[in-house]
Amino acid sequence: MGSETAADGAADTAATGGTLGTGGTLGTGATAGTEVTAGTPAAATAHAAPTAHAAPTAPAAGGAGTVDDSGLDRIWTVPNLLSVGRLALVGIFLWLLFGEHERIAATVVLMVTGTTDFLDGYVARRLHQVTTLGKVLDPTADRIVLGAGVIAIAAYGAVPWWLAGVVLGREVVVSAAVLALAAIGARRIDVLWVGKAGTFGLMGCFPLFLLGDSAARWARDVRDVTWVLLVPALAFSLTAALAYIPLARRALAERSAPPTGVAAS
Repeated sequence: MGSETAADGAADTAATGGTLGTGGTLGTGATAGTEVTAGTPAAATAHAAPTAHAAPTAPAAGGAGTVDDSGLDRIWTVPNLLSVGRLALVGIFLWLLFGEHERIAATVVLMVTGTTDFLDGYVARRLHQVTTLGKVLDPTADRIVLGAGVIAIAAYGAVPWWLAGVVLGREVVVSAAVLALAAIGARRIDVLWVGKAGTFGLMGCFPLFLLGDSAARWARDVRDVTWVLLVPALAFSLTAALAYIPLARRALAERSAPPTGVAAS
């Protein structure tokens, strides 16, 4: 109350040009007595028109008024460990496929690896363990798993190289764009759900191609079904690549735009 009265007195002084003197003690809750120099227009109305006081601002939720984002700097979280484990499974997959020539076992490992792609994102949101490292590690692990899987399965002869080229070409273009934006200091673009859906679908289709690489009747049926499933997965993946174009342009525009609230010189 005392600080508000002092502020009111300063405001009246600026408006009238008169000299205000406080006769009471500020900060005690009592209203300070005010002298107004004669001859000012405010002399007749200084005591008649009380100054309106601003309503006190309600405190922000949580009392701090800011969002606690200290958890973003964490490293050892369950989702991050899942992403690292996904990278370790890639090595096991390659060893089983080319070292031990265990096609079925390699297929199972690659399927489990693809499943963890969905699992780490779900756990991060469920346990509130979204981190800055995880936002980089998760898509990086996705591209390594997909790239290694596609190249290995194409080299094994289970898929044609043209299909591998389409999938890998898309990943190379998107990865290069992400690195270029980071190099010039532009805002990082979050992964789109359509891109995650496409990656998840491809990670499911390529192990099925490997599983169906056999002369058995059931293997031929698996290959036919997989070709059908590949169409929407590939469509999602390519759609996401196109959707990143306007997002990249916006990130570049935000980088080149002048800071808001800065007066032009």
